[in-house]
Amino acid sequence: MLKSSRMPLTLPTDRVTPTNPTAPGTLFVVATPIGHMEDITLRAIRTLKEAELIAAEDTRQTRKLLTRYEISTPLVSYHDHNKEKRTPALLEKLQAGKSIALVTDAGTPSISDPGYYLVRAAIRAAIPVVPIPGASAVVAALSVSGLPTDSFVFVGFVPRKAAKRKDFLKKLKEEPRTLIFYESPKRLPALMQEMIELMGDRSAVVARELTKIHEEIIRGSLCYILKVLKARPPLKGEYTLLVGGCEEAEGFDRNLLVNELRRLRLETNRPLSDLVKEVAKKYGLSRKVVYEEALKLKKES
Repeated sequence: MLKSSRMPLTLPTDRVTPTNPTAPGTLFVVATPIGHMEDITLRAIRTLKEAELIAAEDTRQTRKLLTRYEISTPLVSYHDHNKEKRTPALLEKLQAGKSIALVTDAGTPSISDPGYYLVRAAIRAAIPVVPIPGASAVVAALSVSGLPTDSFVFVGFVPRKAAKRKDFLKKLKEEPRTLIFYESPKRLPALMQEMIELMGDRSAVVARELTKIHEEIIRGSLCYILKVLKARPPLKGEYTLLVGGCEEAEGFDRNLLVNELRRLRLETNRPLSDLVKEVAKKYGLSRKVVYEEALKLKKES
């Protein structure tokens, strides 16, 4: 008789309490909801219940989730400001056979999150690290974006200082894969404006308050989305920005394109967008490619 090929309900790495009392415990990296409380797996709930300690980025935020699912496991804070001080104590507990569940405020720990520091330390100490997968704003936003999903780059937060940020964006300009950013609502409009200036008016998506009551997906060009956002009151909430990768036009003559743009600028006072549209249609190029060349020409002049 053939053996069943079905996945077992409980894997060896699911065992929160080690069978060997002298063996190290396990660090479980547990994904939690990014907004909607029901976006949590049964395995995550069981792991949080059975772990001997939960290391949370914000214990107040995590307490709401634990209360919802009647989880009474002790909590300890683990965030960007205390990670270096708290990591040795957590490693000591793990090495003594205790099992710890690591959670972030929302989503998957260690993704643009201080949990990375503890995960790396546990791996170096030969402590088992087990993922309990679930919600992630990156994947959720990408799945409904309409942008290419076969290959993408998660950028996270860009540098805050203007000079470093511009250099950072310039390096991403030629990246052909879909780009995914996290940004605060206060800085998002300025970031998008810089992208338009440095990378051109690309296809983009802004995902706001994913899985929450006021969830919104805005699709269009960077210029269009920026216009929509600027027409609103001060932005609030959690934002994920996705930007299309660089689409190089193969085999086009840049000198011919530049000369055409220069001629049209001298002969007419029409808006730049009209000139870009005309030239793109004439030479069979994407508007994005022509727009980038027009911006270069504008700066050169």
